[in-house]
Amino acid sequence: MAREQEAAPLRRVQPKLRMVANGSTEVNALRAEHASAVKVPGRVAARVSKLRDDDSAPARRGQVPRSVRRGSLKRRANASVSVFLQLTEDFAELGVEPGELAGVTAHKANLATAELSLADAMAIAKPTGKGAAISYVELGQPLATPEPVVSAGDPAPPEDSLRRFGPARKHRYGEDVLIGLIDVGGFDFAHPDFLDADGRTRFARIWDQGGSTRPSPKRRGTSEFDYGSELRSEELDRAIEESSQAGLPPHLLEPQSQMQPRAHATHVASIAAGNRGVCRRAAIAAVLISIPEDDAERRLSFYDSSRIAHAVDYLLAVAHELGDKPISINISLGTNGHAHDDSSAVVRWIDAALARPGRSVCVAAGNSGQERAEFEGDTGYIMGRIHTSGRIAARELVRDLEWNVVGNGIADISENELEIWFGPQDRFAVQVKPPNEPWSEPIEPGQFIENRQLGDRTFLSVYNELFHPANGANYISIYLSPMLREPQIIGIQAGQWLVRLIGREVRDGTYHAWIERDDPRPVGRIGRREAWAFPSFFSERSFVDNATVSTLACAQRIVSVANLDQARRRVNVSSSQGPTRDGRQKPDVAAPGTDIVAASAFTPESGWVEMTGTSMASPHTAGVVGLMLAVNPRLTAAQIDGILKRTTKPLPGNDFAWRDDSGAGVIDEEAAIAEADSMLTKQDIT
Repeated sequence: MAREQEAAPLRRVQPKLRMVANGSTEVNALRAEHASAVKVPGRVAARVSKLRDDDSAPARRGQVPRSVRRGSLKRRANASVSVFLQLTEDFAELGVEPGELAGVTAHKANLATAELSLADAMAIAKPTGKGAAISYVELGQPLATPEPVVSAGDPAPPEDSLRRFGPARKHRYGEDVLIGLIDVGGFDFAHPDFLDADGRTRFARIWDQGGSTRPSPKRRGTSEFDYGSELRSEELDRAIEESSQAGLPPHLLEPQSQMQPRAHATHVASIAAGNRGVCRRAAIAAVLISIPEDDAERRLSFYDSSRIAHAVDYLLAVAHELGDKPISINISLGTNGHAHDDSSAVVRWIDAALARPGRSVCVAAGNSGQERAEFEGDTGYIMGRIHTSGRIAARELVRDLEWNVVGNGIADISENELEIWFGPQDRFAVQVKPPNEPWSEPIEPGQFIENRQLGDRTFLSVYNELFHPANGANYISIYLSPMLREPQIIGIQAGQWLVRLIGREVRDGTYHAWIERDDPRPVGRIGRREAWAFPSFFSERSFVDNATVSTLACAQRIVSVANLDQARRRVNVSSSQGPTRDGRQKPDVAAPGTDIVAASAFTPESGWVEMTGTSMASPHTAGVVGLMLAVNPRLTAAQIDGILKRTTKPLPGNDFAWRDDSGAGVIDEEAAIAEADSMLTKQDIT
């Protein structure tokens, strides 16, 4: 039977966090391989790895080793979580020092990030003692590795004039500006595209959040963050100088935790601020987000949206340390959790950071725009069908959502997550039907079922929540969880799951739903089937082709950027679309993002590579913003967004109206710079 919400503390904790807290150590050790905001102690992770090695044959068959089933790991949950704490008031008004709240790593306005044991995360939500300052606790949102389309071959370098925009005499290509980059894969600081005339790197800082070779930013006095490695320009230059004598490339003398050939981060940096990029004389500061590839490392790591919040704060601290430089930050990462408005914790964090002038953040809109296959064998639509919406017109009417989990020889052993958001004035019940089982009973408003075992021994959790504390909306969370212990790992049932919404009280009836993205990757075999963490998706009938812009790109003050295919004079089919759930016009603008040639990383010959995605469009815009700040350092983030939209050009056949794929239109670089410059003068006509 569905249970009602039992007490106030339950309402102060995100449902997914409650579900994790109810998992055993064994389950959470395996869950941590796919859940970015969950990690287990090193000894637990090592025990799981050792047990898998000792019982390698059953592990290859997908079975949990017998020694695990015998109880060598505690049944009581033993894991840590990365969370956002929503406070009752701003820190400054609470009279509470950050250190008084256990595990707090950073804070801004009425938000804090913290790393807590599961027990502490649940305890801090109690409305007594120190918990009286906490109104809500939620896990950080998962970050997926970006998946741009990478063209084969080794293209010629881009023309030097390709990204030159005037007037250079005024902006000097951003020499007094800092370009900040938050990305994955590694920054090839010694690529010729980042060297000045004297052969020194233009990277002033690289904070490698997964690194261990250098002291953390806190130990170097840059910021409060005491994890990872901070690489400074003097060390990077020394590696460049010594590389010939050592017979090793510079990046092996100052290594990063990720150094992927053709790294996404290096390509993005090259577009924004390379010597053939837009802001080609700016100083560069970068943050390498650690998204481990190895399962064992994932068990030991956090790689959730709190890391984005920390990265933004770190880059602002570097801008201050380097002489209060104006800063243009690019984020070509995203997530699809939460309400797709401006209420998620990381979105509010970034918006708060942009309240001061001389700061801007550009965010890739996302690559979830494809509706159907473009050619035979094309599966890009799987990454696109993440959204549905509709309206229940009256009481007791129903709407069925078709939610597909992959089969055909693939077993999905990751947790699949669906969130349905609707207005606070409505009340919906929800039922779920697995592919080969009957409907669940209706879960009414305020009720939930948690970790219910289905006929195939996997689990279903459903939470019907009222009045989310961040935005006041109602929401339904549905989680499909694999069997991660005894006697065999079992993936989610393949096929079509049905989710039925039933109108109980209907005053408006509008709803939106999003599927949170998995990071698609193989994780071994289960019997004859290949085991994957793989994204589920809506059927063609349920999918609604808008509102797919990523959660990060929904922030009020950021610039959300779509992918322009210049050669075809249209927005790329993969580019995510707006508007936001609350009807705001995101994306803001479109910029070149298709077949973009920029620096290729960590290859024997320093070369170039061609990529396609909103990941390429966003740094182009961030570079233009850098030039705008070079001519007018006091611009606010709101002014920058307004100028970019004011100076756009419509695509052929379009007018100046905002469109869900291209926003206000195609960025006009020189017009935006000129408009920024014109704001420095005012005309008195009295």
